[in-house]
Amino acid sequence: MYKVFLVEDEIVVREGIRNSIPWEDTPYTLTGEAPDGELALSMIQDIKPDILITDIRMPGLDGLEMIGQLNSEGNSAVFIIISAYSDFSYAQQAVRYGAADYLVKPFDPTELIIRLNSLVQNKRRENSGYTDSRSNNRRRYS
Repeated sequence: MYKVFLVEDEIVVREGIRNSIPWEDTPYTLTGEAPDGELALSMIQDIKPDILITDIRMPGLDGLEMIGQLNSEGNSAVFIIISAYSDFSYAQQAVRYGAADYLVKPFDPTELIIRLNSLVQNKRRENSGYTDSRSNNRRRYS
């Protein structure tokens, strides 16, 4: 089982994610949730989730600042950013901070499970040393 932690300031979204995903039918366990980055930090340090799903913009410590702080502490969680903003600059910032994925709200719960599965599959490949041979055969355009 993979431990998932959710940080979202909008209670309706947080409850929606918690209640609309059949966690018991997936390889994921929702191990905790918090309404802001500040509160989440100590909980994350105790729980040590494998995957952290966080809103990008929250009052107080936002998702990007929280990820930055967790990275500086050596946290190994995989980060998924969720945001109501489809602005490309937010996605760029998320990638710079180490986010593995970016979902724009609202999204279908099935889409979140698909993204979680993809991240886990990619992590397994990295850990096994597998490399996609197609990456070595990229075409070059002048």
